[in-house]
Amino acid sequence: MRTKKGTVTSAKMDKTVTVTVARSVMHPIYRKRFPVSKKFLADTAGMDVKEGDIVMIGETAPMSKRKRFKVIEVIGSKEVIGTSVEDEFKDLAPDTSDISDTSDTPK
Repeated sequence: MRTKKGTVTSAKMDKTVTVTVARSVMHPIYRKRFPVSKKFLADTAGMDVKEGDIVMIGETAPMSKRKRFKVIEVIGSKEVIGTSVEDEFKDLAPDTSDISDTSDTPK
C-alpha cells in the first residue's frame, strides 16, 4: 500500500479532507531542485482531523470520483509541530541566501 505524509489544507467537507503533499523534484536538464505539491482527497473514517494537521494517508479502493486515499493516522497538529505547507516548501527549496550580486559589469 502506498502512503504519503502531508498537511491538511481543507476540512470543510463531511468525512473528507484535502491533504497537500509537498516533495522536491530535480530538473532533468539544469539539475536544480524545486518544490512540487499535489492535493489529494482523503476519507477521515470518523477521525477528528482539522486544518493544519500533519497526517499520513494510505491508498485504498476508489470511494468516489476523486477520493482514493484514507487518513491512516494524525501525526501532529500545526500548533504542536509549528510547520505549514509554506515552511515545507522552504525546507525543500535550495538555500539562496549566500548568493550575492557580484557582477563585475558596470551599471
